[in-house]
Amino acid sequence: MSAYTAGEAFGFARQQRVVDSPDEWRDLDRAVWHWVMAHGGDEATARAAAWASHAEGQGHSALPLAYCDSSGRRVLDDRQCDALARSPLVAAVQAGDAPEARPLVLDGEHLYLLRNHRAEVDVARALRARRDAAHAPRSPISDADLRALFNGSWQDAEERQRAAVRQALGRRLMVLTGGPGTGKTTTVLRMLLGLSCEHHAVTGRLPQLRIAAPTGKAAQRLAESLRQGAERLHGGAQPIGAEWLPHLGAVLTADAATVHRLLGSRGRHGGYAFNAGEPLPADIVVIDEASMLDLGLLRALLAALREDAVLVLVGDADQLTSVGTGSVMMDVVQALEDDLRGDLVRLSHCFRADVALVPINEAVRAGDVAAFDAAIGAATVHAVPDVASLRRRLFAWARDLQAALEAVAITTPVAANHQRALAARLAVLRRQQLLCALREGSFGATQAAETIAARLRAWEALAPWSGGAWYPGRCVMVTRNDHAARLYNGDVGVCVLVDNGAGKPLLQVAFEPAPDASSAIRETTAAGLRLLDPTTLPPHEDAFALTVHKSQGSEYDRVAVLLPPDPASPLLVRQMLYTGMSRAKTVVELWALSEVTKKALSTRLARHGRLANRISASRHG
Repeated sequence: MSAYTAGEAFGFARQQRVVDSPDEWRDLDRAVWHWVMAHGGDEATARAAAWASHAEGQGHSALPLAYCDSSGRRVLDDRQCDALARSPLVAAVQAGDAPEARPLVLDGEHLYLLRNHRAEVDVARALRARRDAAHAPRSPISDADLRALFNGSWQDAEERQRAAVRQALGRRLMVLTGGPGTGKTTTVLRMLLGLSCEHHAVTGRLPQLRIAAPTGKAAQRLAESLRQGAERLHGGAQPIGAEWLPHLGAVLTADAATVHRLLGSRGRHGGYAFNAGEPLPADIVVIDEASMLDLGLLRALLAALREDAVLVLVGDADQLTSVGTGSVMMDVVQALEDDLRGDLVRLSHCFRADVALVPINEAVRAGDVAAFDAAIGAATVHAVPDVASLRRRLFAWARDLQAALEAVAITTPVAANHQRALAARLAVLRRQQLLCALREGSFGATQAAETIAARLRAWEALAPWSGGAWYPGRCVMVTRNDHAARLYNGDVGVCVLVDNGAGKPLLQVAFEPAPDASSAIRETTAAGLRLLDPTTLPPHEDAFALTVHKSQGSEYDRVAVLLPPDPASPLLVRQMLYTGMSRAKTVVELWALSEVTKKALSTRLARHGRLANRISASRHG
């Protein structure tokens, strides 16, 4: 059902009650049932459409006709499935057919809402076209070039990185995947230098380069990592040659933004400024944390790119999928691995000095219970069977957080231009982080954050701010985009005490530099930290505990992953556990019962749809 009928559907939902409405259905699913019944559909079609809506709500792009409900029973029997092909509201298609403009599409053994079918077909067609456009590079990378780009290094462990740099040239699509610490950003920087050189050889000019990620936090992290990598290339023991400096400059002047900002999102008005009719002015586009892309956003991105532009997708295909529809990064990687053409490189070697956590992450990624049991000794495990035991753990966590805040003198005023002191306070956000599988409930992130905040507020040093909403050390996460303030959903800040020179220090919230700030602004703000009045912030919430989903794109020195004590929780899946535990750089804790952990390890999240098959198809479908 198309988006413009949603309000009408809710109107019908108010007029009558669905007979035998399944408990799993949302109000929206019931509204879809009513809409179908009011527009000439029979009850079987209405039921199928409501289940298709329900499947979309679970992240699936399609409803398999053999789909089962939470009790394991098929939601559509054979008679109802047969009736779908005859419904006037259903377009039944074969591979390669273009469906009629009907609300539902029956494609083989899958039922789609029309918008999801169009998005899946369009994404697959665009990705196949990009793959087919690969050609021999004009300026191929030599071994000497690779030595220069890797500061003279030629380690066996870097072989896959070198392969990615070499293989990217001449392609319109390049996908780089790998776990934490495998050098994805290092590789991206070298790939961009090679792509810039190739573009110059073909066009005689440097490329217009854009970098983005689904969240502002991830975009900023990529931009900062690229700048740090460029500094090492330029100032290392074997500095990069002068012939590469213009290309390095092209990378450093590239603006970072959220994908929505990159495309010129029109917000609640819908659509994007850049689209098929108004292509994005970019020669090379890099999207980091691509596992967070949903089907609709990838469709919009591909439509906005010029045919000759290069798209580089970077991310960990084994992480949680997007909160929206589809599992596009997982599907793209699967399709490219099944049809090897050199446009996918998977990095596996971990370059971190502390590799103790690597066996844990690999065991979780593979769902290997025996390997996990053997490796988990490198972590700390706390059983949390009830609220009382969780409360004890949260109190201990709050004590450690208090010590970290005390170490950076969080209650001592600091000058607004004292970047080093401000950076030290902001760095507390990366010291330790509690990640929760759930958002709500006694084991959810919201309540855990409240408990930690309450315990922290009991600290005597914070007595002067007793009763106020704001106090030094309060950590917050923005929950809604504010383009004017250049703050975006997922941005995290910490409240600090700033000396204003008037004898009465002010509470301000320190944030990382804006991901979409111009390169000129970034160069003139040193560390680039921003101080904002707490009263001017967009909607936000305490960030002392986050959901695993919200943590994507971030890394912390120490991470604790909290799982609910109910093994039947639908959120206990392997990708969730892997995403949470792999956020840790040096220390990881698991707050969970053993049976709950095993349930998560043995349950792989799979989203229904046919994107991977469509990408691999030899003909359009």
